[in-house]
Amino acid sequence: MGKHESAKLKKVTVSLPFGLGSAEWEADLTQSRAAWALYVELVTRVAVQELASDAGLVREALNSLYTLFGTTREILREAGPDVGASRESVGGLAIAVLNQGLRPFLTKWHPMLQAWEVQRPEKLSPKEHEQQWLEEPKLRQELGGLRVELEVYAQALAQIAGVDV
Repeated sequence: MGKHESAKLKKVTVSLPFGLGSAEWEADLTQSRAAWALYVELVTRVAVQELASDAGLVREALNSLYTLFGTTREILREAGPDVGASRESVGGLAIAVLNQGLRPFLTKWHPMLQAWEVQRPEKLSPKEHEQQWLEEPKLRQELGGLRVELEVYAQALAQIAGVDV
């Protein structure tokens, strides 16, 4: 029996991202395992890594963020109703991050970037074209702010999962 299985419930107090404040509750094994799965999905994505102004494509970061919706839904579905949906649960936290953090960002930037991408001349690479977009520096700046919030989310998930990071 591992150290995470020995305690059925553990009290956690976590800081929440996107202006959600903080929450305290008793996390059970189901929530801890779901938190770990969400943590792994989050920290291994392009979007959570710092994107230098001359590196990578913001399109890759947006696509990476978008896939968090599907993986989060899958993790929560597999974890079942014990993962919760209230603010004081892993499920509720994950849903709030999607709806109040990621969705507004993607709703704003995805269509704007898509509109620019369809104008790319054949002679330009996607990276060159993206760098010519006047909104690209602002998108990168807002992506940096979003990344900070996602780091808060990752820290909360790590605490719930009971891992040191």
